[in-house]
Amino acid sequence: MYGSTAVESQVNPDVQRWFSTVDRDGSGRITATELQSVLANGQGGTFSDTACKLMIGMFDKEKSGTINISEFQALFNYVNAWLGVFRGFDHDNSGSIQENELSAALTQMGYKLSPEFIQFLIKKSDLHGHQSITVDQFIVLCVQIQRFTEAFRARDTDQIGSITIGFEDFLGVALNCSI
Repeated sequence: MYGSTAVESQVNPDVQRWFSTVDRDGSGRITATELQSVLANGQGGTFSDTACKLMIGMFDKEKSGTINISEFQALFNYVNAWLGVFRGFDHDNSGSIQENELSAALTQMGYKLSPEFIQFLIKKSDLHGHQSITVDQFIVLCVQIQRFTEAFRARDTDQIGSITIGFEDFLGVALNCSI
């Protein structure tokens, strides 16, 4: 197929089949567009451009905008882990998470956020006004919260839950944590 390598022999055969399906141009690398064409969000649509670019960027070691088979396997495992979390909180099996389900998920992840902030997160993530978020929106939201939390913790050296931040540092955090 792409020439057998030691890396390919360590790849799960199911992942290899998915990779071959996704790699439509046969280049041995997957773009965000190729990835988007096969990821369903549970609401009859595909993952958003934002989610696919985020995930490719997270696993693209060469920063080429594409991922190879071993990077795809890491992404595959990552998405399946998030799907498990999502399904665990999608109590009504609607394929989306409402405010109470998102609150429970984030609380279990260690975040104590107000109901008003949870509403804000839903509104910010749900571009169609359904008052719920799909799995791809959930992944993007959780990754953003994780990135901002890491940046905050790096500056909260006394671990008091409060920081003083200069404007340029703030802009740097915001731009580095955004997608």
